[in-house]
Amino acid sequence: MVAMINPHQLRILLEVLEAGSFAAAAPRLGLTPSAVSQQISALEKASGVTLFERSARSAMPLPSAEAMARHARIVLTELESLVAAASAAETSSSHVELRVGIFPSLTSYLIPRLMHDDAWLASGTQLRLSVGEPAQVVRSLRSENGLDVALVFQVGQGGLAWPASLKRTWLAEDPFVFVLPAAWGFEAEAALSPAQLADMPWIMHHPGASDAVVIANLFASLGMQPRVVAYSDDFNTTLSLVASGLGAALVPKLALTNLPEGTVSVRIPEAKLSRSVLALTNKPPSRSAREGTENERASVPAVQNAAAIFVERIATLLASS
Repeated sequence: MVAMINPHQLRILLEVLEAGSFAAAAPRLGLTPSAVSQQISALEKASGVTLFERSARSAMPLPSAEAMARHARIVLTELESLVAAASAAETSSSHVELRVGIFPSLTSYLIPRLMHDDAWLASGTQLRLSVGEPAQVVRSLRSENGLDVALVFQVGQGGLAWPASLKRTWLAEDPFVFVLPAAWGFEAEAALSPAQLADMPWIMHHPGASDAVVIANLFASLGMQPRVVAYSDDFNTTLSLVASGLGAALVPKLALTNLPEGTVSVRIPEAKLSRSVLALTNKPPSRSAREGTENERASVPAVQNAAAIFVERIATLLASS
């Protein structure tokens, strides 16, 4: 059995053959002639082949040395290519672009924190964001060369669906908060009964919104029939309307990054409602016949790795909120 051959010894062999002797090759290699001879002897021992015919005053290369040298040049060239390819892959994976779809209220809270997260910054991944509602980003996740990760929310069990080819990762629960105009005179974080707010004006989601039915059911369970004075699906607009004194609203906590002046948040202990924050990613495509809508980026290891790191960091940041 041939032992493992040292590439360094192959390089020494090539230098000896080019220089013509151990002594002539030694200065090129930064070695003594004796050290060169020892390295050639080690190569002969590892390969089990005599390469030089030695005498007291010289060492003459045998045909076996020339044959080994021809193959050594090929091997060393391939080794250099191997290292170059690995280095290029490392650089590519550490600077991969990750395409992320994210809903608006999470964007304002999360992205500033992510951009100051040392663990995320150390990954070297470049983000390309697409801000949109959950249904929109799920479609983009499935498109060819589309998104790599979709951050979405789901209220209850309805309102959002995705195919089995997507992997779902739960990240956090985002509780809904009652926000009132400060002019109404309630103290911040006060615990109120449903009856105290039953006759107040409310800003509600449009009836066709994904969480409108769930919110309507919550109000009904509390015995409240909200007097609707406005419909708005944009939380920034909703909060501005609350601050103006127009009405109260039920808003997810993540949308309250900056609670506007002129508003207060209160609690109704009986009211428990939250939305699940989820990460959806493409499962790697199978090797069998693929659907034309599959996202080919899902099969790229660097993208898979970047997506996994991203999802882990998002879960950590949300857990600390």
